[in-house]
Amino acid sequence: MEGGGLPAKHKVWRLEKRPVGLVKEGDLVIHEEPLPQLTADDQFLVKNIYISIDPTQRIWMTDKEQYLPPVAIGEAMRSGTLGVVVKSNTSAYQVGDLVAGLGSMQEYSVATPAAGLQKLDKGLIQTAHIPLTAFMNVLGFIGITAYFGLLDVGKPKEGETVVVSAAAGATGSLVGQIAKAKGCRVVGLAGSADKCRLLTEELGFDAAINYKTENVEESIKRHCPKGVDVYFDNVGGDILNILVSAMNLYGRIVVCGIISQYNNEGQSSLTTLRDYEKVLLRRLRVEGFIVLDYFPRAAEAIGALAGWFAEGKVKNRVHVVKGLENGLKAINMLFAGENNGRLLVQVADEPAL
Repeated sequence: MEGGGLPAKHKVWRLEKRPVGLVKEGDLVIHEEPLPQLTADDQFLVKNIYISIDPTQRIWMTDKEQYLPPVAIGEAMRSGTLGVVVKSNTSAYQVGDLVAGLGSMQEYSVATPAAGLQKLDKGLIQTAHIPLTAFMNVLGFIGITAYFGLLDVGKPKEGETVVVSAAAGATGSLVGQIAKAKGCRVVGLAGSADKCRLLTEELGFDAAINYKTENVEESIKRHCPKGVDVYFDNVGGDILNILVSAMNLYGRIVVCGIISQYNNEGQSSLTTLRDYEKVLLRRLRVEGFIVLDYFPRAAEAIGALAGWFAEGKVKNRVHVVKGLENGLKAINMLFAGENNGRLLVQVADEPAL
């Protein structure tokens, strides 16, 4: 069960100190280390092909309260991964199996069945012509996040108006496409003219607002003449305050992320609701959620998303940066809004299937 031709060393990004503001050189440091070895009967070795770059990684670098333990100083930086098994001591995972799940930013990693890495169906990938990147996006954690965040928390009804912030990003772009599949009017906020064109011309949004150049409050009134029923919030800050004032009676605000605040340690927060009274007067529901809570129902989301993907109703939009050495650059691309769609770092070539 052993794969041949393995290197003696590999590269690993480790957290050396907790960032203040943007992540800088010296906060994350790439190391060349001996290849990890299998030391137990239930272990297998994974060669990572893709790692994901996500806003939540910035939270994991801090030591404040969060939904997973913070990444410890000196620990490999946590990330989503997709890879191939190259060596195994367990019959549960064979050499050549494709696996995806929560791992870390490194070329190779040791895992066990208890780690929860999901095996991908290579036969389905071949027959349905599904790109591997889809399992890091529309058919992965991001798709599950968008699906349950919108449908279970936001509960949109056909004909309602849904507004999505960070709409050209990984989660936001899928939320908008799912809302369109459910018969809603969808308006997205993004940070450039190119991203706004992507939303309306490629992803099917009804309208897009460039929050960097437009008056967002006036644009919301223009594009949402009947008000807003569901706001899917990925950013917090001033945008959240504007949307609270635009919500209809019994509107729902889905709190998925507050990316505008992740680099603001020690600074005053912009997430305080200035019109908090409107939550009461308009009977609004403001609810946060974490995708981990929905993992027991993941098959439900993946089944629906796979159907929409096959029908062309949702698209697999990814932005791939090649080379593990560019991991830190990719993290800061995310916070500068320089990505279009799901941001991935490609660590190795895809295997032949």
